[in-house]
Amino acid sequence: MKRTLFIISFVFLAIFLIFPLGYIFSHGFSAKGVFSLQIFKSLASNYLIRESVTNSFLLGFLAVIFTTIIGFPLAFLFYRYEFPAKNALRILFFLPMIVSPFVGAIGMRQILSRFGSVNLILMKLGILHYPVSWLGSGFWGILILETLHLYPIMFLNISATLNNFDTSCEEASYSLGATFWQTFRKITFPLLLPGYFAASSIIFIWALTDLGTPLVFEFPKLISVQIFQALTNININPMGYGLVIIVIVLTLVLFTFTKRYIEKTPYVTQKSSLRFQITQLQGKKLILAYAGMFFLLFLSLIPHISIILTSFSEKWFFSILPQDYSTRFYQTVFTHPLTKTGIFNSLFYSTLSTLLTICLGFSIGFVLARTKFKGRGLLDILSMLPLVIPGIIIAFGYFTAFSGITFSFLGRTFSFSNTILDPRYNPILLLIISYSIRRLPYLVRTTYSSFQQLNENLEEASYNLGANHFTTFRRITLPLISPGLFAGGILVFAFSMLEVSSTLILAYKEKFFPISKVIYTLAGRITDGPYVASALGVLGMILIGISFAIASKIVSKRIGEFFRIG
Repeated sequence: MKRTLFIISFVFLAIFLIFPLGYIFSHGFSAKGVFSLQIFKSLASNYLIRESVTNSFLLGFLAVIFTTIIGFPLAFLFYRYEFPAKNALRILFFLPMIVSPFVGAIGMRQILSRFGSVNLILMKLGILHYPVSWLGSGFWGILILETLHLYPIMFLNISATLNNFDTSCEEASYSLGATFWQTFRKITFPLLLPGYFAASSIIFIWALTDLGTPLVFEFPKLISVQIFQALTNININPMGYGLVIIVIVLTLVLFTFTKRYIEKTPYVTQKSSLRFQITQLQGKKLILAYAGMFFLLFLSLIPHISIILTSFSEKWFFSILPQDYSTRFYQTVFTHPLTKTGIFNSLFYSTLSTLLTICLGFSIGFVLARTKFKGRGLLDILSMLPLVIPGIIIAFGYFTAFSGITFSFLGRTFSFSNTILDPRYNPILLLIISYSIRRLPYLVRTTYSSFQQLNENLEEASYNLGANHFTTFRRITLPLISPGLFAGGILVFAFSMLEVSSTLILAYKEKFFPISKVIYTLAGRITDGPYVASALGVLGMILIGISFAIASKIVSKRIGEFFRIG
């Protein structure tokens, strides 16, 4: 049984992870079947591609800078000061992660447009005399949304690093006469670098490869959008392969550097028995801290507020808030043919992907924890690879590698054109697998940790009393690891319902559209499309919020722990 699980898991990952990535590299480095760098030369000579790559790198870099400006002070405030409602505020600061910037972009267009709420407020206050195009070309709107969505990752990782912080180093620095800024620059910041690099890598790659938000803002000069558009003529113009390879190499380099730095840095210390003296905030300092936190919370929740207001607005034009309110768009969500199809498809895809992820996660976690097979380390690496490879890359690989695939075996040619493996014909199977692959690492780690905490003596005692493998699994193993599996399964289901990159690329025909593709399609329609899309987005926000609440209760974790990187 153990060897069977090992073989099945390994073959699955080889087919649906290694093969698509290998296909991309084989086509990116070849021209007419011969090794060539021609694609990369063409990319370098294309002005639009150069500008898109530059914009993407700038977007990722600025997202890291702005999330650092927000996340660092916030982490220190919560770690070193005590104030009323501290735990409640900590939870609120993770709410921005619940809604995807892709969904928030729909509402933000209304807030930041030329005659949107922001301009109207500033004009009424006399600060502006003429409306300003805050979104401009769309780049700054994307950056704002990415920053508001991703700063909790920085906040969480700096907080986690501070919790393992040796405060005696700082105290020694102060005792030698160093100022606060000297101590921070030479002692504190170097000790925080492992957590900072881990968070920065995630934020940079996330901003670099986000597809939904720039599509909603209609800003094409980003590498993710160029990859998406390259799929329409990939057989004629193979430059899309080169762009994908650039992203893969970049992500691998970043994560390899981060991992090696965290493991080898001489700055990493163990948490000592000493703890930083927590200061009670009072008086003006407390008022100032609350003002800053509530202002940040308000900014963070503008995408949520905007999409909620849009979903309830009957009429919202040339006014700060909607002029009339209605619930009819929520009724439309459950009656419109496209939205009904999207909801049904998403429920179907997400349910099957959750079951698949649980089965795979359990199998791989079991093999890693309970066997000593050769190749076990490679299986571990493969199962963690989706953490490094962005969703847009996996979806691109599926679309190109499995479209009209043919191969020869024993003198016979086999074709998978117009089958369930051909995304142009029927993307259901690949959508389910892509959703599963994306969330697999979390289930593997959860299961592996559960097996490590489960003493093998319990299982051996069951065998000694005459129970067979199935009975032992049903009565001993499964009940003890089921809380982690169940909590992980809930999160996989919720995230699959609103998965963006894989959905936008693989859902080719309207009858296969999940919710995310429906939202994107409706957002581009002139009449009631954005309002119905907003209502659908609000329902998705509620689903994810409930899922986190249930999962945190099951495994007794804070909501923020689900986003911890390092």
